[in-house]
Amino acid sequence: MPISEVINRRFNELDVQMNGLHVQKRSDGVSFYETESWQHWASSVQHLIECAFGETSSHYRNFRSAYEKCNGWRSEVSAMKGIFRAAMADYKGGYTFSYQAAIAGEVYGDFIVLAKNALGEGSKDVAAVLACAALEDALKRLAQSNGLEVSEKVMQEVVSALKSKGVVGGAQKALLDAMPKIRDYAMHANWEKITPQDVGSVIGFVEQLLLNKFSGG
Repeated sequence: MPISEVINRRFNELDVQMNGLHVQKRSDGVSFYETESWQHWASSVQHLIECAFGETSSHYRNFRSAYEKCNGWRSEVSAMKGIFRAAMADYKGGYTFSYQAAIAGEVYGDFIVLAKNALGEGSKDVAAVLACAALEDALKRLAQSNGLEVSEKVMQEVVSALKSKGVVGGAQKALLDAMPKIRDYAMHANWEKITPQDVGSVIGFVEQLLLNKFSGG
């Protein structure tokens, strides 16, 4: 099951759990929640928001701050409920791409650094595999973030889908047309058909893709 589905399901479970929290009243009329129940719920929510958005997100920071100050009074738990509902709505609405892109960009960036080092050391074939692997996965993630279903498609189909939707254009579009052929040569060990210049073009393309689409800004 994709991680996004797992997170969606957990949001639903915690929403049900939240609605099951019962307000109690002291003899003086002050409303509060039973400690074990709200602590159980809040601890799980904090973990989920961190997984979904990252610990630097406003959702996580706001929830953590509210949680640290909470003593179980109705108004305090209500504040956490509001933050949870906002996080759930934003996640289900698909507004987490910036964080996910930043994480993905770090991974692809590592691959590209390795590819550049390999190319500089004369290991063209190793560099080609690393760069093309980063390129293919990055293009699929880019397509999926734009609502395109490409998980089972080959790279040429992914490229066509991106171009059709206008996700890539101009000079980037022209460069992208050459990428599937280089990728196929690399993945099928047709090393004699790949030049160092080909590998350099893939590396340069992925670097621009990371800068423009996976910077997390």
